[in-house]
Amino acid sequence: MTAPPSPATAQDVTRVARLRQWHRTHQLAFDAAVAAVVFVAILCGAVAGPHGPHGAHLPRFDVRELSPVTVVLAVLACGALVLRRRLPRTVLAATGALTVVELVAQSNAPRAPVAVAAVIALFTVASRTDRPTTWRIGVLTCLVLTAAAMFFGDRAWYAQENLAIFAWTGMAAAAGDAVRSRRAYVDAIRERAERAERTREEEARRRVAEERLRIARELHDVVAHHIALVNVQAGVASHVMDNRPDQAKQALAHVREASRSALEELRATVGLLRQSDDPTAPTEPAPGLGVLDQLIDGFVRAGLPVALDLPPAPQPALPASVDLTAYRVVQEALTNVRKHAGDGARATVRIIRTDGALTVTVQDDGRGAGADAAVAADGPGEGAVAGSVGGHGLIGMRERVQALRGTVVTGPRVAGGFQVRVTLPLGGARTGETT
Repeated sequence: MTAPPSPATAQDVTRVARLRQWHRTHQLAFDAAVAAVVFVAILCGAVAGPHGPHGAHLPRFDVRELSPVTVVLAVLACGALVLRRRLPRTVLAATGALTVVELVAQSNAPRAPVAVAAVIALFTVASRTDRPTTWRIGVLTCLVLTAAAMFFGDRAWYAQENLAIFAWTGMAAAAGDAVRSRRAYVDAIRERAERAERTREEEARRRVAEERLRIARELHDVVAHHIALVNVQAGVASHVMDNRPDQAKQALAHVREASRSALEELRATVGLLRQSDDPTAPTEPAPGLGVLDQLIDGFVRAGLPVALDLPPAPQPALPASVDLTAYRVVQEALTNVRKHAGDGARATVRIIRTDGALTVTVQDDGRGAGADAAVAADGPGEGAVAGSVGGHGLIGMRERVQALRGTVVTGPRVAGGFQVRVTLPLGGARTGETT
């Protein structure tokens, strides 16, 4: 486990961050400060001797006289350094030319302190351009300044002052290239992090949208089915309340049972949104074809005769996603038959299972005023089984089936009425998977 940073370390990090922020917002002031420091260094280098008295390693500053030429050249070179970020190559050319002028004008001087400005300018160019350009410009600068020192100086070509110019210019080019590489590496890491963050956000939004769609389908199927039954039974109870109170009580009992079932299914669906460790989360399995007889019995009690044709038992267990989708298709189709097919309509539910697919067919033989209204609302060819709450019944059915790579066919029958035929493949689904 990593220990938390100490208060002193946190203060240092904050101070460094503030300095970086100031440097980014005040680049011209920073360059002016650098130029001033370089100017002082040039003047000190012009008057300082290599060693102090008695061979001491500390320099002396009263050995040489400060030349006006050196001062003028230092002022010009350091003034150019203020613009090194805006015009890096121009500043390098100017400082290099001023260094050559100093070497030619003061050939008897053992040193060329103005070369410090050229070194700083070369570092700037190397840190702000690509590597091939850096090495071309660096080699050219190094050769020109070193050759000028060797040809115009009064010492041997291998003197340490000449080699110092060669070494400092080479190190400036290498250091600038390293800084550029480091900056590019940090920028690449930052870009990858930002791209990964955007990808995570997009994936999270996509998953949220898919989950909302799934929950909307579940809620639609539950509410549309039970509310339709409640509406029918409430209408029956209102119609026979005065003349046949016993039948009205029976209809109200069906209303109570349907509403209780709706609340239970809603509670189970909404409970899926709770945390996985919530002890009150539902643990009962999702409905499937195993409880299809209970669904059919509810419609029969509501006044819709339904004939059920199931495959012979025993059969291998269906994948959970296929089982739930088949149940919801039958529920949605019968709900629409009860709402739109008209009085006296009968429905048939036929389920056929083969080795590779499960086919669910729901047919009705009615075409009353409710069916005409459904056709007008949902378009031709979708009729009684096409409409539901807000016209989203068929849309939700298609989304469920297409999620399993199945097919949905709806339309009028030749003999009258409408049908829904859904084919769900069994090869791509796994037994026991959840939705």
